[in-house]
Amino acid sequence: MTRILFVCHGNICRSTMAEFVMKDMVEKLGLEEEFYISSAATSAEEIGNPPHPGTVARLNRAGIPVREHRAVQLRREDYDKYDLIVGMDRWNIKNILRITGGDPDEKVRLMLSFCQNCRDVADPWYTGDFDATFEDVRAGCLGILSYLKIDKK
Repeated sequence: MTRILFVCHGNICRSTMAEFVMKDMVEKLGLEEEFYISSAATSAEEIGNPPHPGTVARLNRAGIPVREHRAVQLRREDYDKYDLIVGMDRWNIKNILRITGGDPDEKVRLMLSFCQNCRDVADPWYTGDFDATFEDVRAGCLGILSYLKIDKK
């Protein structure tokens, strides 16, 4: 089983969107039993809160199921539980490394490092552009599937 954790600042916008997009992709490929996919925050600001309404609306427009979700914070022990820990931006990566105590197994990656356009995924909490974030998240998830050598049919 491949275990993937998506991480952003609050776990209500980008990482939640990535969790649901990736779950939808692997389910459509019939591979849901081969993956465990979740998300977390580097901060404690939104702990317990549901996904941002902008995230929910964008996922609904794409026909991607929005499941029960409450924001949780990344913990040091999560490092050992996951094969990939995917941060949405460089600031998240810095905080992931601080929380986990480093990355000796090289599990921590920037979301768009799986694509040709390696840059940060903009935070729609600030930009208001959930469409652009969705496109970046979708590209990153497709890149992860390619990285894992999963045939996307």
